[in-house]
Amino acid sequence: MLKPHPTVLRRLVEEYEALTAAGSGPAGPDPRIGDLAYTLCVSTGTRDVRHALATARGWLVTAGQDTPGVGAPAAV
Repeated sequence: MLKPHPTVLRRLVEEYEALTAAGSGPAGPDPRIGDLAYTLCVSTGTRDVRHALATARGWLVTAGQDTPGVGAPAAV
């Protein structure tokens, strides 16, 4: 299994956490949550989203990508 690039992994984790923290809107939960959860699970080689998040955070810390902005591209 190849680890995703730290910048991509950081964005996945941040977006997933932002969407889950936002909760449900008037139309229900954001449909992207399922896609992000699936991508996190596939990227980390697990079927459990909580374990995938923990693994991703561990990889980001070991890669030195645990702070926002580190390794981010100049133009987004």
